[in-house]
Formats: sequence, structure tokens, C-alpha cells
Amino acid sequence: MRGPLPVHMQISEMLIREIGAGRLADGVRLPPERDMAAGLGIAVGTLRRALAELTRKGLLERIQGSGNYVRAKAEMAGIYALFRLERIGGGGLPTADILSVDTMGKPAELPEFGLSERAHRIRRLRRLDGLPAAVEEIWLDGGRAEALRKQDLSESLYLHYRLALGFSVTRVEDRVSVATAPEWRPPEFAPVGGSPVGFIERLAYAGDGASVEYSRNWFDPAVARYVSRFR
Repeated sequence: MRGPLPVHMQISEMLIREIGAGRLADGVRLPPERDMAAGLGIAVGTLRRALAELTRKGLLERIQGSGNYVRAKAEMAGIYALFRLERIGGGGLPTADILSVDTMGKPAELPEFGLSERAHRIRRLRRLDGLPAAVEEIWLDGGRAEALRKQDLSESLYLHYRLALGFSVTRVEDRVSVATAPEWRPPEFAPVGGSPVGFIERLAYAGDGASVEYSRNWFDPAVARYVSRFR
């Protein structure tokens, strides 16, 4: 899958994050489908595809003649389940603008991950509901892919890893602190280079237990916050 997610998947992911944030509580009845589709500016058929995806994941119960009811679960199985940034008020649909993709030797400043001496560096601008929220730098171990091309990457890198590269990220370790915004950040990202922002470092592990990726994420605390939920 290339480029942005299809509209119905964007809507289903948005609803999953709204449920995870508690803004759509367990047992809540959604608005009538035609009203909901009109409010989202999409066709009813597109909305129904999104709702069918939620039903398949057990997050929605569709009762004939009554409506669609939220069924919150401990495990929120969305594409962005491991994306911990949300808008200040909760939720927010993540999207990403790829800024650059380069292959190079691993800088000495990075922690140890993977087996190769080389890595693919991906820089992105992350948005929540279209608002620039963070800039991130992802380093994928070179042993997991011979090459990465910007035009081949999907909206969700973890989905791309699974579908195109043949492995899944099954565990992550996050460390949250404060750092200064990088000088390479695009102008859409409000904090200027050198100003204090939220900072997340992540080591990601594949199903075989090997570390495959290191990433660092600088987020605008005026737009986003880091959220981790346990139920």
C-alpha cells in the first residue's frame, strides 16, 4: 500500500483513537450513519466500510433497528496502536509527511540496534488531525531491507514493514524526556530549532526478539502529549 491510507481506513483509525482516548465511551451510540457521514464530509458507503472495520475488530456492535454502539476493549488494535502522541484534548488522526529517506552508516551517537553497520534514515513531519505535531527521525537496521524508496513507503511504517519487508514490530521501549527541536525541522513545525520540546526515544523489536529500529521524536507540547494507557 502506498501513499496516504484510504479514506475509510482513516476514519476507522480516527474512531479507534477516539475510543482509546475515552472520548467515545463504551456503550455510546454513534449518530445515525447519514448524519455522521455528512458531519465527516464523506459518502455513507465510505463510512459503512469504516464501521465494518471497527465491527470486525470488536470495537463496534451494530444492532439492527437501533444503531451502532461502541464496545471499548483493553487492546486497541489500530494501525497506530503504538503511536503514543495525541492532541491535548485526546485522540487525533495521525498522518505523516516524508521529508527524506537516506541510507548511511549508523552514527556513533545512536544506541546499538540490529546487526548491520548501515541503516535507513527516514525523517518525517507528523500531524494530528492535520496539525503539525512532531518531527521524527527513524533509523531502520540495514539488514532488514536492502533499500528503501520514499515513493514506496506507506502512511504507517510498521504496516509497510509487515507487508513489504516481512517482519512485524511486536514490542517497543519508549523513553520520554525534554530536548531541543532539531535544526532540520521543516517550517510547518512551530518550535524553532534549539527551543525546548517533548522528546521520545524508541527501540523497536521484531517478533524474533531482535532490535530492528531506533527512532527519536520531537513533539510540540502546545499541540500534542504522550499518552500510554493500561487497562
